[in-house]
Amino acid sequence: MTNVSTSAQPALERIPLAQPFQDQKPGTSGLRKSSQQFEQPGYLESFIEAILRVLPGVQGGTLVVGGDGRYGNPRAIQLIARMACAHGLKRLVLTTDGILSTPAASHLIRQRQAIGGIILSASHNPGGPDGDFGVKVNGANGGPAPESLTNAIYACSQQLDSYAIASSEAIPLNAPGNHQRGELHVEVLDGVHDYLQLLEQLFDFDLIGKLLRSPWPMAFDGMHAVTGPYATQLFEQRLGAPAGTVRNGKPLENFGGGHPDPNLTYAHDLAVLLLNGDDYRFGAACDGDGDRNMILGQRCFVNPSDSLAVLAANASFAKGYAQGLAGVARSMPTSAAVDVVARELGIPCFETPTGWKFFGNLLDAGRISLCGEESFGTGSDHIREKDGLWAVLFWLSILAHRQCSVAELMAEHWQRFGRHYYSRHDYEGVDTDRAHGLYNNLRDRLNKLKGERFADSSIAIADDFSYRDPVDDSLTEQQGLRLLLEDGSRVILRLSGTGTQGATLRLYLERYVASNGNLQQDPQLALSAMIAAADNLAGIRSGTAMAKPTVIT
Repeated sequence: MTNVSTSAQPALERIPLAQPFQDQKPGTSGLRKSSQQFEQPGYLESFIEAILRVLPGVQGGTLVVGGDGRYGNPRAIQLIARMACAHGLKRLVLTTDGILSTPAASHLIRQRQAIGGIILSASHNPGGPDGDFGVKVNGANGGPAPESLTNAIYACSQQLDSYAIASSEAIPLNAPGNHQRGELHVEVLDGVHDYLQLLEQLFDFDLIGKLLRSPWPMAFDGMHAVTGPYATQLFEQRLGAPAGTVRNGKPLENFGGGHPDPNLTYAHDLAVLLLNGDDYRFGAACDGDGDRNMILGQRCFVNPSDSLAVLAANASFAKGYAQGLAGVARSMPTSAAVDVVARELGIPCFETPTGWKFFGNLLDAGRISLCGEESFGTGSDHIREKDGLWAVLFWLSILAHRQCSVAELMAEHWQRFGRHYYSRHDYEGVDTDRAHGLYNNLRDRLNKLKGERFADSSIAIADDFSYRDPVDDSLTEQQGLRLLLEDGSRVILRLSGTGTQGATLRLYLERYVASNGNLQQDPQLALSAMIAAADNLAGIRSGTAMAKPTVIT
């Protein structure tokens, strides 16, 4: 890699802001709004200014910046480069075409000992001029910024009256290279190479490659998002899978008009290939920024909660985890399937609020090796983010060793540990006032629900989940309404803030059946009594004015 462009010390400007910045919420590691909102004069600049004023080590530090390729990424990268120059950064690490998955960004931050990173993504939200855009801050450990930092960024953003920027030439992103902009050194590198080297340390590529080169057809859906280039190099070029294994592999600024969320609704074409046909043995998809995953076998969908449990139970088949697991963790709405595995393995299992930053504390402290959440996110101590392609490779490692189908592996797992019938019902775009009214009404009634009959059991505990962090002793409250039943079943209700229009109400349902019970029912059938009871108790259909969920997983 050689220097391909230099410029004299750029002129620095301080641009006044017409109005205060009000949109970031305290405690959140980023900002997710419509693309049109980010194009307002001074809007993106305000948030970046707050980050660069507050992030520790900016003067003389190294910062990693990249994104998922959605509309607005190129402009944002160039703007951040100019503002980084004005704020005294020593080194800026960018990637070709600005393409950088969230897991690869986490690895780069750790590898380069950077002060942190700025990831340009709205995750699984749609993209394009009429879609969404996002900016997320990661800390020096490679994970989502801790609450202390995000609160400081929030406080700063509320007081801004100007931002600093340099008038320098655009950074060429079409090829690797080194560039100097005054005192700022900008390195543009291949965002795929180092990440794939990390994965090769964790998994036996020769064994997986042998499987993929055999008559064992696999389909991977990149959803026209960030993992397309990674998956093409990994599966087709490095592991030898046939050309065409990776579908929708070219990142597009609007994700081809699709919704880059890997579930049965938005990855419908892949689901049809695997669940309704006989041509493929294995299927997988990742989301917009590459940190989520969906796993499918021939006529078999793997629930994300089950996926985490299967990885924990079979960790010895991946070389990076062959020495055993320190512990596991799951988010509170995720089913307790991994808890059962942890008990048999004799390792700790932690239940945290939703949000990867809570796993980060446990990972940094060496308390856990694997972690996951029901929203199609799984990860480990190799980075500090969830990692879609890592999860796919983990599954392929297990299947290559076990020489069985996905359905056979799942049936064997349930026979050994029992089955946690589980489903999540999402009601998206609900009127905000209606959603909060429904939610708050149920919260107000929690104390009166203990002992009330619910489906085929009674409510043993009704509360709003709180979490005392075992590492730093911090307390996080009001994380979701829980109904814990006497038979071990659970019902959880949460409001999600990941959308940009209206509110999303999430209903989680879980029913455990021991290994000697009926383990092959359809989950929606197995949960039907609980679904009806939840609607009756909370008034979901009437409260949301929706006859059915937007998405069922």
